[in-house]
Amino acid sequence: MRFFLLFLFVVTQLTAQEVYFEGVVYDSKTNETVPFVNLSFLETLKGTSSDEEGHFFMDLPASYLDKQLHLSSLGYNDTVVSARSVFKAKKFKMVPESFELNEVVVTETLGDMSVLNPISSSSLVSGFSSSTTPWVLALYFPNIGQQKKYVNKVTIFFQKNEGFKGDASKFRIRLYDVDPKTKHPTKDLLHKSVVLETETGKDYVSIDLSAFNIKMPQQGVYIGLEWLFVPFNWYKNTEKNNITNKLFVEDRFAPTFSGMYSKNQNYKVMVYGMGEWVDFVVKSKDKNQNFIPAVSLKLAKK
Repeated sequence: MRFFLLFLFVVTQLTAQEVYFEGVVYDSKTNETVPFVNLSFLETLKGTSSDEEGHFFMDLPASYLDKQLHLSSLGYNDTVVSARSVFKAKKFKMVPESFELNEVVVTETLGDMSVLNPISSSSLVSGFSSSTTPWVLALYFPNIGQQKKYVNKVTIFFQKNEGFKGDASKFRIRLYDVDPKTKHPTKDLLHKSVVLETETGKDYVSIDLSAFNIKMPQQGVYIGLEWLFVPFNWYKNTEKNNITNKLFVEDRFAPTFSGMYSKNQNYKVMVYGMGEWVDFVVKSKDKNQNFIPAVSLKLAKK
């Protein structure tokens, strides 16, 4: 089965004139560089990320300088600014988000464990990949029962991609509270930027989050997987146009997150890109199952 691609093919006629769009993202308070900031041009499918040193760069049509640029990173306020202003300044300062830190639990022992969306390798059928602009792919987990529960561990599965030749790839994990009315992700629950790296020869990564003492929200929680458009993850991919049958080459960014079909209708998938959350719905042939990212969540009960 072919990968489900989280982007749209848009046929446009672009002017020949291009510019080299580059700069550095800084923290407005510390003046230190900010790594892994996602930058997206609104009303387009064009974007990039700052690298480990806070530097971003890309070639793009000069007309994009007239558009608005959306900057997003965990721990900082989302910002929309003129792309031309960033192009001229060659830098941008992100404003840290204000929040209260959770108390870190070090010595307290948690009790019984429960796993939401347990996964077996046989259930993995396809995957989610990304091109053109960074996305956040988020899976909703409901809060069932009245007992107090805490996030303990998250496990994410990947699909092997023959086009990517790197030994590993990087992505960021996000945890979101849930808006009780819209059921969309809202504020970040994990205030530290946690960037994970895939391991050679392993099709999954697990992260222990128990030290952050994140209580399962009343409305449930979204686990977000955020692509990073950095050179470390970049590769070229060749595809055939379904209409013209001609081959075309595109930039793509690892990793490819594994997907699975689930009969549990409580699991909801949303995608964040270009400044807004949208539903992502793919049904099985019999319409009884939803295609969701292969992510499991372990909860600890007190």
